[in-house]
Amino acid sequence: MTRTVTMDQPDERNRLDAMAQAVIGKPLNRPDGPAKVCGVAPYAAEYRMEGCVEGVLVTATISKGEVTAIDESSALSMPGVLAVISDERMVARSAQGGAGEAPVQQVRKVQYWGQPIAVVVAETFEQARDAAKRLRVDYRVDDDAAVDQHAEGLPTEPKGEPTVQGNLDRAMSEAAHAVDVTYTTESHNSAAMEPHASIAQWDGQKLTLHSSLQMLRYNVKELADAVGLEPDQVRLVSRYVGGGFGSKLGISAEGVAAAVAAMELGRPVRVVMLRQQVFQCVMRRSETHQRLRLAAHTDGRLTGFGHAARVSNLPGESFAEPVTQASEFLYPGENRDLRIDVARLNLLTAGSVRAPGEAVGMQALEAAMDELANDIGMDPVELRLRNIPDRHPTEDIPYSSRKYAECLKLGAERFDWDGADRRPCQRREGEWWIGTGMAGAARVHNLNEAQARVTISPDGTAIVASDMTDIGTGTYTVLGQIAGEMLGLDPADVLVRLGDTTLPPGSGSGGSWGAASTGSAVFIACEALREEIARRMGCREEDLTLRDGFAMTGNRRASLPDLLEGEEIEQTGHFKPGDVADNFAAAMYGAFFVEVGVNAYTGECRVRRFSGAFSLGRVLNEKTATSQCMGGMVWGIGSALTEDQVFDRRDGHVVNPDLAEYHLPVNLDVPHLDVLLVEERDPAASPLQAKGVGELGICGAAGAIGNAIYHACGVRLRSFPFTPDKVLAELPEI
Repeated sequence: MTRTVTMDQPDERNRLDAMAQAVIGKPLNRPDGPAKVCGVAPYAAEYRMEGCVEGVLVTATISKGEVTAIDESSALSMPGVLAVISDERMVARSAQGGAGEAPVQQVRKVQYWGQPIAVVVAETFEQARDAAKRLRVDYRVDDDAAVDQHAEGLPTEPKGEPTVQGNLDRAMSEAAHAVDVTYTTESHNSAAMEPHASIAQWDGQKLTLHSSLQMLRYNVKELADAVGLEPDQVRLVSRYVGGGFGSKLGISAEGVAAAVAAMELGRPVRVVMLRQQVFQCVMRRSETHQRLRLAAHTDGRLTGFGHAARVSNLPGESFAEPVTQASEFLYPGENRDLRIDVARLNLLTAGSVRAPGEAVGMQALEAAMDELANDIGMDPVELRLRNIPDRHPTEDIPYSSRKYAECLKLGAERFDWDGADRRPCQRREGEWWIGTGMAGAARVHNLNEAQARVTISPDGTAIVASDMTDIGTGTYTVLGQIAGEMLGLDPADVLVRLGDTTLPPGSGSGGSWGAASTGSAVFIACEALREEIARRMGCREEDLTLRDGFAMTGNRRASLPDLLEGEEIEQTGHFKPGDVADNFAAAMYGAFFVEVGVNAYTGECRVRRFSGAFSLGRVLNEKTATSQCMGGMVWGIGSALTEDQVFDRRDGHVVNPDLAEYHLPVNLDVPHLDVLLVEERDPAASPLQAKGVGELGICGAAGAIGNAIYHACGVRLRSFPFTPDKVLAELPEI
C-alpha cells in the first residue's frame, strides 16, 4: 500500500515530540561507520565481477573544434587492448542536477579542453591507461574559443528576469551611508575523496551500473536516455558514496562510457576517472564578479539593496550559479536591484557545487555588510539585527520559522564577541596581527518528491528501503532514527537499505533536501503502519503508544511479534512538496564568529578560533548535524584562504587538476570548530518540522574570515581567496 501526502499547509501536529521512544535528535553513531573505517564497505569501483575489464577515458587537448580522426590502431596494437570507443551515445559533459535526461552527447564536437572524446578498454587498468595516452587523435581547431574568465568586456546574457523595486540609484545618492563595492570569487571544485567511478554489466536485456551518484531517481533516466534504453531496463546501485558535493548529482562521462563499452563487449567494464580527469571534465563552480550596493540611514537601516553578479558556463547550458539567492530574502531595502548575467566560455561545465548560490553570494554580501558597519561605526552584529525584515522583501509572504536574530545573539555570546571597537590593527602578538570578524549565514530551504517503503517483519524489527543515497551525510542513521521513533524501536532494530533503483525512488542527496524529504516519506509510511497496529490493538492511532518493541493502549500491552502473528506489514510513504513552498519563505539561518592571525611579515593568515550558531528546524541527529556544520565551516576556510581552480588563459586547461595543487584546508589549517545548534520547529518546512543542514555551514563563512583579516591588519581584500601574496601586497610597511 502507498500513502501519498502533499504538503499544501504547514504541519502543526508536532508528532515526533509526542512519540515515546525518544531517539530522534540523539547523537547516535552511524550504523555504516564501522564498515567504512574497516574498509569493508564497497564503493563503486570495488565490486568484484568475473571477467571485468578496465576502461580509461581519453580527453580532448584543444579548447574548441572537432575530432576529425581517431587512429584506433595506435591503441589496438598494444597488449591487452580490446576496444577504442568514441560512440554517439557517450556524453561530453556531466548532467546537471535533476536533469532526468542525457547531457550533451556530441563527444567529437569539442567545447572545452579536457572534454571526454573516447574510452579505451583493456584487460588491465595499466594497459588501458597506457593505450589511452598513446591514442592518436586529429582535430580541426576553431580559433574563437573564449577561455579567459576575467577578460574585460565579456559578452553576457541575462539569467531570468532581474528583481527591480524602487530606485536604487537614487537611494544610493541620497543615503547617509552607502557602500558600492565589487567582490570576485574563483572557480571551485567539489574535490570529493572518492573519484567518479562506475562498473557496468549488460545481460542483453538489463543494464546494471554500480556507480558513485547522488540522485538515482534522475540518474536512471539520464543513463537510459543516453544509451537508448527504457528506464526499467536500467538498474543503478550506489550504496556507499565517498562524497559528492554536487559533482555526482548527474550522470557523468565515466558511467556512460562504462555502459556503452559493456553493451559493446558483452563483459563487465569498470571506468574510474583519474584524479586529474575529475578536475578537468566533471563540474566546477563558476567564478563570480559581484557588485554589492548598500544604502542605509544613519541608524543603519537599509533603504537600498543591490546585488549584481556575472557568472559563466558553456554554450547551451541552462544552469547559472544563483549568486543572489539569499539576497532575495535575507535583508530589507525598499529600493532593490538583483540580477545575474552569464558569460559563455569554453571551459569545464559549471554546475552545482555545495550550496550553489549562497556559498559565494553570501561571503561577498556579508563582507559588504561589514564594510557598511565600519562606515557607520556600528557593531556588525547590531547592523544585521536592525535589518531583519518582517516579510519577504519582494514577494510579500511570511517567513516560516526564522531564528536569525537568535543565532546572531547566541553566537556572539558563545564567542565572547566584542563589537564596540572595530578599528583595525588594535592587537599584536609577536609578528601576528590578531582580529575578529563575523558574518550571517542563510541557505534557502528546498524539498523534493520522495518515496520510502517501511516493513515491520514478523520478529518485530523493521526495514526502511529507498533508492535515496548516503553521500557521507548520515542518511542511514537519520532514516533509522525516524522509523525507530515512530514505531517504538531501537534504531539498532531498523535496517536501512539505500542506493538501489529497485527500491522506491527517494529525493536523492542534493540541495540540503534529503533528510527532510525522504525522511518525510519514512514518516508517512510509519504513520500508516501505526494505524494498522492500532487497528490490531483495537484503539485509535492517537491513543497508541509504541516503545521498546511493544504496543500499548490503556491497560493493554502486546509485543509487535505477538500482534503480527507471523505476518509482515508494509507501507510505502510518498511525500510531495505542495503549495506551502509558495506561501512561506523557508530558509536556514546562522551566524559565524572567527578570530584570525595575520603574519605581519609574510601575509600568512591563520584561523585561530571559529564558532557557528545554526538554526535548521528540528535536529534529527545532533552528531550528524554538527558534523555537517563543521564540514561547511572547513569549506569556508578553503573558500576564504586557499581554494582556486585555475584555468590557463590561453587554452582553458586546468592548471591545478589534483589534490596536490588544488589547495584544500588540511588539519593544521583548521582550529577547533565550535558549533551551536539553535533548536526550533518549522511546521512549514516538512512534516518532520526539520529543514536542511548539509550546506548551511559554508554560506557566509568565508566572509567572516575576510572581515577578521581586515580587523586584524587593516587589509580589505575583495578578491577571494585571500592568499598570502595578496595580503602581503597590501600590508602596511613595518
